[in-house]
Amino acid sequence: MTTMFTDVRLFPRHHDDPTVDVEVAGGRIVSISPHRRRDEQTTAAGHRRPTEDSTSDGHRATGGFAPAEPELVDGRGRLLLPGLGDVHAHLDSNRMGQTFRPHTADGTLHGYIMNDRANWRHGQRSVRDQAAFAIAAIISSGGTRIRSHAQIDADCGLERFEGVRDALTAHADVLDSQIVAFPQAGIVRESGVRDLLDAALSEGADLVGGLDPLQYDRDPVRHLDIVFALAERHGKGADIHLHEGGSAGAYSIEEIAHRTRTLGLEGRVTISHAFALHTNPESEVRRLVELIAEAGISLTTVAPAKGALPQRLLAEHRVAVGLGEDGQRDYWSPYGDGDLLRRTWQLAFTNGFRRDEDIEHCLDVASRGGAQVMAGARPEGRPLTEDTAFGLGVGAPADFVLVESDTVTSAIMDAPADRDVYKGGVLVASGGEFLGGVR
Repeated sequence: MTTMFTDVRLFPRHHDDPTVDVEVAGGRIVSISPHRRRDEQTTAAGHRRPTEDSTSDGHRATGGFAPAEPELVDGRGRLLLPGLGDVHAHLDSNRMGQTFRPHTADGTLHGYIMNDRANWRHGQRSVRDQAAFAIAAIISSGGTRIRSHAQIDADCGLERFEGVRDALTAHADVLDSQIVAFPQAGIVRESGVRDLLDAALSEGADLVGGLDPLQYDRDPVRHLDIVFALAERHGKGADIHLHEGGSAGAYSIEEIAHRTRTLGLEGRVTISHAFALHTNPESEVRRLVELIAEAGISLTTVAPAKGALPQRLLAEHRVAVGLGEDGQRDYWSPYGDGDLLRRTWQLAFTNGFRRDEDIEHCLDVASRGGAQVMAGARPEGRPLTEDTAFGLGVGAPADFVLVESDTVTSAIMDAPADRDVYKGGVLVASGGEFLGGVR
């Protein structure tokens, strides 16, 4: 089946640019051409829902003969944005849609971890069902990809990992996803965690996680040796939470970069948060960014209230940076609602951006940047704006969002409810409603 999305405006173009027609076949963009009127043809009613003759990967099945004319979707002059991504999620701890509860953590990292441990079993849904609830909200906001951490520790074993894995698998036809086996309570300080991580990697985890090897586990060499030994053994990547700032964070980045290069894992390692990049002098930050770029390490940020990543410097060095929402209304904080356009607004706001080009770059991070992080592409020679791989160029996956907005900046500022979300050219959410796809 071929579908023509007519009369749309492509990101990053602006309101006074001419509209285009985007042709989709086989789940990919096959042509982009200037918009022309088709008054003699019958257009679709604005969008279509997946039908029962869809194949398992979300694409419409054909009867062996392509129709003479493509199915038409009237874009009505709306803005076409690349599909967004939550590439730092914790689907096993969110409480969206549940009864609101007071915040009870003590404000320390260990306190947050133990408060979550004491309460996660008391949710109103199972881990799998709650993760599915969050996935539906993320997709409905424009999300076409999720990388979720799933907690693995001496308390929960693989229970939380299995719930997240099963929820993501159930949405495989409408979502690109990865799962990180995440040692939230450390690897060294709790017995048996290394073996649990090993088991999770054997049972479907895409990456092995880590957490503050120096400041939390108090044994950075052993912690990172375990993480990278597991990654090498299973042929998987790594995604390490690094809240460490100052010289501690710089040391951990150096150790991560060294192991990444030594093991040939360029493009397969991510540092989440990377607070060292806003808690060190400018010259040291530049040195660390150069180390990260040379090792092909990607970064993710959740747009924290304090400490924005140096986005311009990272873009200059072609470091892949993706956006995530972290937790959503969980035992760590009451913030987060699954809306990735609102989180893009937060990224712009916490950076203090006002100029359109800077705010548009935040949309790059939320869309093409996340795609690059999950693709594991070596950043050298692969700029964030490479639309054929990560955006809205010919040959790219037809994963996009149609929104009623004048410009990219207005879409981020207003976060309009009128959004049609397409995965592989198939409508999967409209007007904030997830249209299905759970198998």
